Amino acid sequence: MTKSEKRGMLISKRWLHASLFVFLIGFFVLGFLAFRTYGHAPPIPVSVVDSSGSVVFTGRDIQDGQRIFLRSGLMEYGSVFGHGAYLGPDFTADYLRRAAEFVADANGGKDKPEARFRTAREFKENRYDSQTGILTLTTTQTAAHARMLEHYREYFSDAAATKGLQPGILSNAEDLRKVTAFFGWAAWASAALRPGKDYSYTNNWPPEPLVENRPTADMVFWSVLSLIALLGGIGLLLASFGKWNFLGWHGRESLILSFRRPGDVALTPAQRACAWFMLVMAALFLLQTLVGGATQHYRAEISGFFGLNLAQYIPFNLARTWHIQLAIFWVSTSFLAAGIFLAPMISGREPKGQAVLSYLLLGALAVVVFGSMAGEMLGIHGITTSLWFGNQGMEYLDLGRFWQLLLSIGLFFWVVIVFRSLRARLPSDHIGNMPWLFFFSALAIPSFYAVGLLSHPDSSFTVNDFWRFWVVHLWVEDFLELFTTVAVAYIFVLLGVVTEKIALRVVYLDIILYSIGGVVGTMHHLYFSGEPVEHMALGAFFSAAEVIPLTFLTVEAWSFVRLGLHQQAKSAAPFPHRWSVMFLVAVGFWNFLGAGIFGFLINLPIVSYFQIGTALTANHGHAAMMGVYGMLAAGLALFILRYLMPDDRWSDRAAKISFWSLNLGLAWMVFATLFPIGLVQLYHSVRAGYFEARQIDFLTTDTLRLIEWLRLPGDAVFIIGGVLPLLWLCWRGVRYRVKPAPADITHQPLFTEVSGTSENRGLE
Repeated sequence: MTKSEKRGMLISKRWLHASLFVFLIGFFVLGFLAFRTYGHAPPIPVSVVDSSGSVVFTGRDIQDGQRIFLRSGLMEYGSVFGHGAYLGPDFTADYLRRAAEFVADANGGKDKPEARFRTAREFKENRYDSQTGILTLTTTQTAAHARMLEHYREYFSDAAATKGLQPGILSNAEDLRKVTAFFGWAAWASAALRPGKDYSYTNNWPPEPLVENRPTADMVFWSVLSLIALLGGIGLLLASFGKWNFLGWHGRESLILSFRRPGDVALTPAQRACAWFMLVMAALFLLQTLVGGATQHYRAEISGFFGLNLAQYIPFNLARTWHIQLAIFWVSTSFLAAGIFLAPMISGREPKGQAVLSYLLLGALAVVVFGSMAGEMLGIHGITTSLWFGNQGMEYLDLGRFWQLLLSIGLFFWVVIVFRSLRARLPSDHIGNMPWLFFFSALAIPSFYAVGLLSHPDSSFTVNDFWRFWVVHLWVEDFLELFTTVAVAYIFVLLGVVTEKIALRVVYLDIILYSIGGVVGTMHHLYFSGEPVEHMALGAFFSAAEVIPLTFLTVEAWSFVRLGLHQQAKSAAPFPHRWSVMFLVAVGFWNFLGAGIFGFLINLPIVSYFQIGTALTANHGHAAMMGVYGMLAAGLALFILRYLMPDDRWSDRAAKISFWSLNLGLAWMVFATLFPIGLVQLYHSVRAGYFEARQIDFLTTDTLRLIEWLRLPGDAVFIIGGVLPLLWLCWRGVRYRVKPAPADITHQPLFTEVSGTSENRGLE
């Protein structure tokens, strides 16, 4: 096609302009907030001294302590500033409470008003001198720090492994001293007033009456505005889409499709290679669920795994590290396969050598997965202290920096593979059309994962968290979401269910709506991490808008399902992707429930203030991550596998069992355990205190242990009925792969005809 014949943009360019405008504004705001993060994070003193000027610990001790905390996997056991894992305590709140109690006793007893007043003043007064870099502690605070050193020596040197950690995880006296210095710095930042403000560096988090840490006016104000933004936004959106049908889905019901049978669809060598991707994906999924079950069991039976002292070999922090990392790996593997599989269908061709490159990518992925897991194990067990090949220990970025860098390179290599297939198609299309959007959405995946390299264990914890959540939120919740939308939209176009114009509108609408809330909404993770108050204000307000597209897309999903069922009933050939579409329906449901309702529940600053780091956070994480990306990964696998094996080797029954078991098991996990425990913890946090709600003694009470045991049937259904049938289908996809297509194969749409009235055809 010549330049003059280049296809113009299929819809109004205003969609493209609006998307770029919203996208650029969002990242301009994030750039401003990054500047504020570096300039207003809690300072790390050059030295911390007592009232006589003697050094208690240094800034180097604080940074070394943070490094030891991370490489030992303690962020996957407890938390700091509320971020991390939820079996152990939040060490910020733990140090602050215990030190404040010691100081109050030294001042005359915490039951006496005068002693409480003096204690609060000691912790609230900011004695940091920005000119010299020296922080001065009072005599009682210095004595409290010495007491805390003894407390953590006993805590981490526990040889009985009764806390879910391997025995003596921090038995070195120097390591303990530095880790305690890190906890002491975090507790100081959470209580000392930010210069010129009447609240601490962490916006008065954690709630602690002994130091007068209470909710701030900003916290309440922005919680109220978030609710107004949510209700108003949903009302406006539903009113708009009820009145104007500019997506154009209505009226297509009379179209009749004739789907091509999977056996009639010729596959390229690289598409056939996707069978191995899916087998690896399912194997990693199974491994992830097994270590996840072990992680959960620690909360039901902390001192043993059905009589086995599991903590000696796979302690809680290692099991949780693997559980989170494997979730990222197996979902990403499915997405990589989807990109490789769809690219030739989009472009109509596949260049030579794609299969070889695909297998190289799969091999590199295996090296990263098992190399990083081995490094994490060696780091947590103290066999290596290397941050490059061992354990970085930052939640979601636990893998060593070498593996992190190698994974980033591998993802860019995947983009090259996709681009090679698309290269012949892209020059003939407008940059705003679907082929380019598919390429850009694929490019965004490695680009925003690589941002995580800016987070380093030697940086300030506040700065670390800022960049870490670019991966946790922006990469996972926005750019994987973008690729998801484009990939699924293209599948529907290839199947003939929607026209390319309609799919394009849906994609741009997704970009606009998610960019409005999702980009700046990243800050809802950072209310209490030492950021200035504007991070909380903007994060709270814009994260409320994240629920709006979830509401809309859920409503529209049901319209789409009705349309699909109507077309399937009229098709001359049976619809081959029933269970793939059912998984997509599940994605819509869990998107609204897990990401929308459960996410918004904990995003309100006033709620997050009391619940951050409790089971409500885990409840949102499981329902959103597995419910959205996990179900989508399974749906993409079934779509691809359906073409990879002959009809007589395919099993709708296995797909059906897997679908219902995964959804039932996840619902059981959420509603039988995580949500009720989260509510109990939230209530206990408000009533008794955040410190109390995070203690192991509370988490292992008979009532909560019973609720944890109630999760076991759901986990069994999820693994046995959900994961194993999917693994079996993936294995059959490898064993019974269809024969390769001729080298000059040109892909055709996955349907053979579309018939309907001229009025309907005009909708295209």
